[in-house]
Amino acid sequence: MSELEYILEAHHVSKSFPGVKALNDVTLKIRPGTVHALMGENGAGKSTLMKCMYGIYAMDEGQILINHKEVHIAKPRDVMELGVTMIHQELHSIPPQNVMENVWVGRIPYRKVLGIQWVDKRKMYEDTRKIFDQLQLNIDPKAKVSTLSTSFCQLLEIARAVSFGAKVIIMDEPTSSLTETEAEILFRIIRQLKRENVAIIYISHKIDEILEISDEVTIMRDGSVVGTWNASELTTELIVNRMVGREMTNRFPPHNHTPGDVWLDVSHLTSATPRSFTDISFHVRKGEIFGIGGLVGAQRTELMESIFGLRPVASGDMTINGTRVGITCSKDAIQNGMALLTEERRAKGIFGVLSITDNIVMVRQNLKPDIYHGKTKILLDRKKRDADAHQYTDTLRIKAPSLKTRIMSLSGGNQQKVLVGRWLLTKPTILIMDEPTRGIDVGAKFEIYELMEALAREGKCVIMVSSEMPELIGMSDRIMVMCEGHLSGIVGREAATEETIMSLASTYKKKQGVEENEYRK
Repeated sequence: MSELEYILEAHHVSKSFPGVKALNDVTLKIRPGTVHALMGENGAGKSTLMKCMYGIYAMDEGQILINHKEVHIAKPRDVMELGVTMIHQELHSIPPQNVMENVWVGRIPYRKVLGIQWVDKRKMYEDTRKIFDQLQLNIDPKAKVSTLSTSFCQLLEIARAVSFGAKVIIMDEPTSSLTETEAEILFRIIRQLKRENVAIIYISHKIDEILEISDEVTIMRDGSVVGTWNASELTTELIVNRMVGREMTNRFPPHNHTPGDVWLDVSHLTSATPRSFTDISFHVRKGEIFGIGGLVGAQRTELMESIFGLRPVASGDMTINGTRVGITCSKDAIQNGMALLTEERRAKGIFGVLSITDNIVMVRQNLKPDIYHGKTKILLDRKKRDADAHQYTDTLRIKAPSLKTRIMSLSGGNQQKVLVGRWLLTKPTILIMDEPTRGIDVGAKFEIYELMEALAREGKCVIMVSSEMPELIGMSDRIMVMCEGHLSGIVGREAATEETIMSLASTYKKKQGVEENEYRK
């Protein structure tokens, strides 16, 4: 193949941070009009490489070529003006503004009237409408972004990239918050952009969609490139083996726990928020992994946050080990042995500028302010804090230069493990995990699954909300399926199939497959 066939190239790129070499002599070449997938475990260097190519990080060594010419990139604006844009995993929309203002932020068109500059809203509307028509997007340019779903915000980011006239679009985990139907809309747009000769760099941990949408796949491991292959040459097994450097014959650990007596019993819980969840009843046994499935809008997260005291409820009861509990805030929940691993770890979980130690000990320190005080009762006992944090960095195999490392610099999988460590330090009996493996690689996923299995063997109640069907079926003892705020049914492990779960998630019928005595067994 001629070198002239590449639109974007990174040659021999290296980048180090204190205590770790994130990239080691990495070369990547992107062809126009193709989808080039970038895969690897968390911490493999994918995001670091993209940030170097996009001007967020300065390379220690290497060169970037666009249209066969070396370019020197000091900031993202430099590379955007050369036709390269990036859609980050954490969306950067501005909710109070409307859609068209978000598309043209930083480039708002103006016109002069009587010597005074005014925002040219007509031009902004017409230009936005043209882009939406091009992408076949049914979004009102005047709608407030705060009224849009996550999926439409994701599509809005793509529209913004197209508005720059981008010839290369970097997409970082673009379907992490999308349903399968919404992902198909994204794939349609990607195929359309390919026909217009736009190159897509596609970062994802979802192997099925990589094989569906990609032309080429580059796999990274430990800061280096393992190789690049045509997607048609690859299988799930080959990708996993090349990502982790070892055979992984099973996606899920052996099911070696046995559920016991009922520990948590939720009865007729109804949200105080209109159009949220209504009349939800279920129980979870000691040593059980209880899955919760449903489509976007099923109100699964809202239900879990209400159980944890983060949202008000209008009616219903909850008992733990046979004792009725009143939980009105998260402190009540924690004192009753509950823990909540939130759905959005970056928005609601981590404190990015704080260290690993700070993030792990935070909840325990807030519950018992004196626990880490030294003899003077004024200064913190840093050795004790570090000892507690170290216990879980070892147990959970968290990869980081030191306990002082800011959590924001860790990979997604390692951030998630830090949050798990935070809650395990509180010694919970009920651990709620909302999308626990979202945006993390297959190796880190398996470690989270092993941890869930170990907790179940210890007799803990593990409640797992998941949008990934194989994960729900592979890990759960029972699966509660929700639809539009209602409980559609509870499916046992033996009866759980994708068809059954999808049917329950798609339509709600009163008392469909749900009998009151099912909750009292």
